[in-house]
Amino acid sequence: MNGDANPVWTLVWTFGLMSLFAVGGANAAIPEMHRIAVDVRHWMTDREFADIYAISQLSPGPNVLIVTLIGYSVAGFGGALAATLAMCVPTAALAYVVSRWLTRSRQSRWPALIQASLVPLSIGLMGASALIVAQAADRTWAAVLATVAAAVLAASTRLNPLWLLMVGGFLGFAGVI
Repeated sequence: MNGDANPVWTLVWTFGLMSLFAVGGANAAIPEMHRIAVDVRHWMTDREFADIYAISQLSPGPNVLIVTLIGYSVAGFGGALAATLAMCVPTAALAYVVSRWLTRSRQSRWPALIQASLVPLSIGLMGASALIVAQAADRTWAAVLATVAAAVLAASTRLNPLWLLMVGGFLGFAGVI
């Protein structure tokens, strides 16, 4: 963690701005969260970021929990609350304004064009998120192979992802990955 004079305000500014660019939700902003938390601010290491990501995905609740955990690791409970509110409030306000505008212009072609253009953007951002988390977590060839195998199985079969998580957990516990 670096020595920010006031880490809570840094969290508010960072996640408040990031929330406006998180098209597709908090998971779409994972690459930027990683870049800021690990490379720019030095709040945590690659491994800590990967661990926080894993905990946030395993916990019940919204995907924005990663922001809460980053805030907590930087500035305790106050940081968790500040980061979460900074990530949620600007986006919620923007979504409210845009939804009101879109309902007024329902006969226009713009709402459909905007939605159609945001879909590939969201998919690309989430793909980048998967790559960043894999690079942060996979430090051995066995881990890379396990990640690739899980991705292929998840994409090509109807296997419940919880089974893949369980196998990964067992491999990690056994020290294989």
